[in-house]
Amino acid sequence: MFIGHFAVAFGAKRAAPTVSLGTLFIAGQLADLIWPVLVIAGVERVAVRPGVTAVTPIDFLYYPFSHSLVAGAVWGLLFAGAYVALRKASAWSGVVIAGVVLSHWMLDVLAHQPDMPLTVAAGSSRVGLGLWNSLAATLVVELSLLAAGLWLYARTTRAVDRTGRLALLGLVALLFLIYLANLFGPPPPNGITVAWSALAMWLLMAWGYWVDRHRARVSP
Repeated sequence: MFIGHFAVAFGAKRAAPTVSLGTLFIAGQLADLIWPVLVIAGVERVAVRPGVTAVTPIDFLYYPFSHSLVAGAVWGLLFAGAYVALRKASAWSGVVIAGVVLSHWMLDVLAHQPDMPLTVAAGSSRVGLGLWNSLAATLVVELSLLAAGLWLYARTTRAVDRTGRLALLGLVALLFLIYLANLFGPPPPNGITVAWSALAMWLLMAWGYWVDRHRARVSP
């Protein structure tokens, strides 16, 4: 799942309009922002095996500290708690942020083969519904999620200048390009390359903050 995580962040702006889109992007992708660091450090493992699913050649071998249900809950509480404390935000904003963090695990369970761990313990049970076994179904689900998320975001905010319009359009276009490259491009050479390239996702987080600074909340 890639675009689906951004879709949840876009939609969550409706529930917590005072939280920046960039923060919601970080929440939705927190597991995937932590994961490459742990892979590069040798704590978690990934391999490239073309054909492992119809959608991606990436085989997630071991990633309980970034992608297990327990880890997701812990990261969500830590991130939401830090946001509320540092920004003196409402408890509700923290609840929404924690929920967006945890949504990453839920969407990945929908997409992945049974490789999503429940806990960080060795031998933890793994789950996954295998949406990635069908390219067509994956496209329908993820693009539908994105359409819904963007619709909610557009109902919650309005552009205050030209940048507010063009930056959002550019962001969506870039997400599509990355998505199509992941789906139809050549497989990466190895797992470490995947991890290093995943660090570039921080640019999308920054883009989310940029977009939101040029958009204003629409009165309910």
